[in-house]
Amino acid sequence: MYSSTFIFRAGQYDEEFHRLDRKIAEIARAMPGYLGEESWENATAGLIQNVYYWESEEALLQLIRHPTHLEAKSKQAHWLDGYRVVIAKVIRQYGDGGLVTRKENRPA
Repeated sequence: MYSSTFIFRAGQYDEEFHRLDRKIAEIARAMPGYLGEESWENATAGLIQNVYYWESEEALLQLIRHPTHLEAKSKQAHWLDGYRVVIAKVIRQYGDGGLVTRKENRPA
């Protein structure tokens, strides 16, 4: 399993941002190999994190290379005050079973 974490500081959003954000989420959720997602906010630091989980690196790369994702990436400076992406190979996960990564856990 792989995770891709998009960490960013929000700037000024507009309708184009929201349209692309919704579209990328729809594309990701429809891709074979998509396992789920989680979103977090650190209000003190002003940071937002969107974590996507993928069955394989190839599945993750499908989203990274998708034209809509590339379009949003090329325009990010219009909407964000900085970002970082962390791609990780998940070695293991465990818990008591009470928390499950949901396939649609991202606010609309």
